[in-house]
Amino acid sequence: MPRGFLCWVLVAVLPTSLLGQAPSQTAAAPSAVLHTQGGVWVNEYEAHDSSSIFTGDLIETKPGFSATLTLDGTEVQIQPQSVLKFQGDYLELNHGSVAVGTSKSFKVKVNCLTVIPVVNEWTQYEVTDVSGTVQVAARKLDVNVRREGGKAKPTLESTIEQKASVKEGQQASYDGSEICGAPERPTSAGRGVNPKWIEIGGGIGTGVLLCLIVFCHGSKTPVSPDSP
Repeated sequence: MPRGFLCWVLVAVLPTSLLGQAPSQTAAAPSAVLHTQGGVWVNEYEAHDSSSIFTGDLIETKPGFSATLTLDGTEVQIQPQSVLKFQGDYLELNHGSVAVGTSKSFKVKVNCLTVIPVVNEWTQYEVTDVSGTVQVAARKLDVNVRREGGKAKPTLESTIEQKASVKEGQQASYDGSEICGAPERPTSAGRGVNPKWIEIGGGIGTGVLLCLIVFCHGSKTPVSPDSP
């Protein structure tokens, strides 16, 4: 009887991760879809040709490989050797270049600078940061470049207006180190779970559960030698 009670306690407290259940975030609907042809990594694992992307996911394109990120009203072309984090309604660009086409005022943030379309109409713009200099090019309609915070002390040379417009067909450059200070190191993504580990965990969990069931029901010791 004590052994049976112990078995059912172990079954009840068996971690759901061992049963192959993914983290709770995977239950949420994906916010975007990433299309690749190889050479693209999500949360430090190689991405499939078509991968669901969630808020907080870290995307990296290797040399010679690009990717396309699509979501409601927005398409983003991610150029090779780019590192960025998807944040739902904007991208946090750590390095590289992106070309955005959006009718939803989708934004791109580089350190303390945020690029945002002026109107909620189809707008195309590019943002590049490969050497500390942020380059913004407005291809269709205007975009604003806003400074939000920044660690560097403002000077006559480094201070920009809180809302500076880049007109259609024009481009502008900003010294990120002067305006914002040294950029923070890219943080790791919050959901770096390899699907292979989930599958392995599922196999282990199923095996453990079966062993517990067999142990509980399959080998009952007689109460006394006289029992049949």
